[in-house]
Amino acid sequence: MKPTLFVIVLALVWSTLLGPASAAPPATTKSTSSMRVLAACDPTQGQEKYGCYEESLLHVVRTSGVATAMDMLLVLGAFDEEVQREGHVYAHAIGINAFQSDPDVAKTFARCTELFQSGCYHGVIQAYLDQELGPSLADASGRLNDLCQAYRKESASRWLLFQCVHALGHGLTSVYAHDLPRALQGCDRLVEDWDRHSCYGGAFMENVVHATHPHHPSPHANHSSTTGSSHRPPSDFVPIKAADPLHPCSMLDERYQTDCYMMQTSVILHLNHGDMADAARTCDRAPTDMRALCYQSLGRDISAYSLQKPSEAIRMCSLGHPDYQPWCYVGLVKNFIDVTSKAESGLNFCPQVPGQANRMKCYEAVGEEIWALTANDTHREALCGKTEGDANDACRYGARLRPERPGGVPITRP
Repeated sequence: MKPTLFVIVLALVWSTLLGPASAAPPATTKSTSSMRVLAACDPTQGQEKYGCYEESLLHVVRTSGVATAMDMLLVLGAFDEEVQREGHVYAHAIGINAFQSDPDVAKTFARCTELFQSGCYHGVIQAYLDQELGPSLADASGRLNDLCQAYRKESASRWLLFQCVHALGHGLTSVYAHDLPRALQGCDRLVEDWDRHSCYGGAFMENVVHATHPHHPSPHANHSSTTGSSHRPPSDFVPIKAADPLHPCSMLDERYQTDCYMMQTSVILHLNHGDMADAARTCDRAPTDMRALCYQSLGRDISAYSLQKPSEAIRMCSLGHPDYQPWCYVGLVKNFIDVTSKAESGLNFCPQVPGQANRMKCYEAVGEEIWALTANDTHREALCGKTEGDANDACRYGARLRPERPGGVPITRP
C-alpha cells in the first residue's frame, strides 16, 4: 500500500474511534482469560513481570487478534497498577506485532483503539515505516516528507499529523538500530518545523523505551522486510547513563534540547526508581532555559504514576520548585487529554489545580490541546466556552483564538 493511501485510511479509521482509557473492563470470557494471565504474572517482579505480561498479550495478538489483546490489556491495567502505568508501552508492542502478523497496514491499523495514548496505532505505524524505511527512503528527503503528507493540509487533523510524524521518529530510530543522533538527523529532513519536533519526540520516546524495556519488541525483531532491516548491526550509542541522569540531552546539539528535555524525566525516574521529589531536583539542575520543559516532562510522567488520579497527581506536582510547578501541570493536563483524546478531561481537571498561576497555565495547555484536536475555530470556541473569565482567556490563547497572552499566564520560561 502506498503511503498516500495509508494516510487516507488513517483519517477514515480515526473517525470511528471510541471510548477513553478509563472505560470499564470488558466482561465474559475475555476477563476470564485475563484473570489467568494476571494470576500467572502478578507474583513476578521487574523485567520478568513485564516479559510475562507482554508474552501473554502477544500470544493473544497472534491467536485471537488485536481487539482481544487490547481488551486483555484494559482488564490487566484495571487490576495491576504497573500495567496501567506502562500501558502505552504494552499497546505499542501489540501494534508492532499485529503488523507482523498481518502486514496489511490499513486493516491492522483499523483493529487498534486509542486506549493507552494510542500506543497500538504508534506500534502499527512504526512497524509499517520500518518496512518502508530502508536507507534509501530514510535518506531521501522528498519521499520521507510524503509519508504523512495528507495531514500537513491546513484543514486536516493536526492530532493525526502528530500520531503519524511522531511514529516516524520511532521508525527512524529503529531503522538506524537505535542510533539516536542518526535518527534525529533523519527527522531533520522533514520540511516543516512542527513535523521535525514531533519526529524528534518519537525518536526520544523510542530511545527511552528501548533502554528501559530491553526486551520490548522492535518492528524488525521477528520480521524480515524487503529493506533488510532485520540485519542491521547494533549501534554503539549509549541511550542512558546512570552517572548522568540528564543524558542524552547533555550531549546533543541545541536544536534537539527542547524535545529531549520533554522526555527526560522518563529516564530520570527509571534511574531513581520513581522518586518524584528527586526527579524535580534533577530538573532543577538542568540548564536554566530547559527546566520548565523538564518539569513539563515530569507532569506527563506523573499522569502515569498517579494513574490519572487528580489528588495524587497534584500532590506529586507540588513536590517541585514553585517557580516551575505551572509547567508540571502543563505536562499533566496534556497527558490527561492525550489518554482520552477529549478536551473535557483537562477542562474538568484544571479547576482543582491549586494556585492562580498553576491554574492559568493548566487552562492554556488545555487550549493548546484543543488546537491540536480540531482545526475548526467554531469548535475550538465552543470547547473553550465551557470556561469563564481568566480561564476562558487562557484557554482561548492556547487554542490560538486570541493573539495576546492574558495577564496571569506565566511566560514560557521563568
